[in-house]
Amino acid sequence: MLINRNIYKYLATLPLLVSGSVEAAESNIAALFDDDEPLSITIDAPITTLMEYRPDKAELKGTLAYTDTDGSDRRIGLKLRTRGNYRRDKEHCDFAPLRLNLKKGDAIGTLFHGQDKLKLVTHCKSSNSSYEQLVLREYLAYRLFRELSDLSFGVRLLKVTYFDTEKAKDLTRLGFIIEDDSDLARRNTMKRVKSRHIPHDGIDHERQNLIHVFEYMIGNTEYSLVNPEPDKNCCHNTDVMSQTGNEPYLHVPYDFDFSGLVNAPYAEPNPKYPIKDVRTRLYKGICSNNALLPETLALFRSKRADIFAVIDTAGTVSASSAKSARRYIEDFYAIIDDPDEVQKKLTDKCYDPASN
Repeated sequence: MLINRNIYKYLATLPLLVSGSVEAAESNIAALFDDDEPLSITIDAPITTLMEYRPDKAELKGTLAYTDTDGSDRRIGLKLRTRGNYRRDKEHCDFAPLRLNLKKGDAIGTLFHGQDKLKLVTHCKSSNSSYEQLVLREYLAYRLFRELSDLSFGVRLLKVTYFDTEKAKDLTRLGFIIEDDSDLARRNTMKRVKSRHIPHDGIDHERQNLIHVFEYMIGNTEYSLVNPEPDKNCCHNTDVMSQTGNEPYLHVPYDFDFSGLVNAPYAEPNPKYPIKDVRTRLYKGICSNNALLPETLALFRSKRADIFAVIDTAGTVSASSAKSARRYIEDFYAIIDDPDEVQKKLTDKCYDPASN
């Protein structure tokens, strides 16, 4: 079972780290996400048309079926479409990520009760089984962040059989679903924020530090907590939450396939960063938060055993993949355990928004 911990309960013991505006929220994560065991499901849908035209608005009809814990077969009507940007492109993935729109009436009394729209992370390449390990390592990234904060997306690993109703053929691959952001906000007594204007000084500083260090841990630079360009919505690969709908804003990261932890063959760092590959870590924290960094790193050290337990108990991850993931995270801990390395690779590498 997932351990639902709230970072703010821990941080409350660190007076320098917690602002009075942040209160703990009790977790009430749905049963669907409160389990580490892969759930076997079958999706019947016109897969050929779905992957040929890759609609991002129009939805095609299908069904989702699974066997409940009592042995009964459950079938839920759904509509589905493709989603995403990079992985939705045929050039990159022959099997795009999906958005599942469940028929609520059919889901009543099932494991999917109360669920509406769910993101499904798929395997990208049907002909290359190694891509399933990428799915599992990205799933691990979500799980690792849940060990640090209850304000994080729930995820559930799936063994999905896709039955193509147009060709009467099936394909079984691993994937995982992600909790809807509305449900995430609701269970943390927060509101989703849709805004083009999120400045650095409007973000909860402790939360800001937490995310920057987490993204550094997994080697991810494909994210932003502020509005990067005037004509684009904020923010890149993070959702924005708030208790009031206004400042201070708290971000929730997602989409980790370009991280060094996942190490996807197609992942390349943004040319604007001075790194040659995604395995090379780059700290994106801001300098004005450096005073908070010791307390932030103390949290990561306190969660060390839990972090490695997530990796070591992920039975679906291959031995070589788990070993690679563990070694990568061990390198992070070697850095934060060495004051000189912290100074050189984090404190001295901080970003000063005023300099741009």
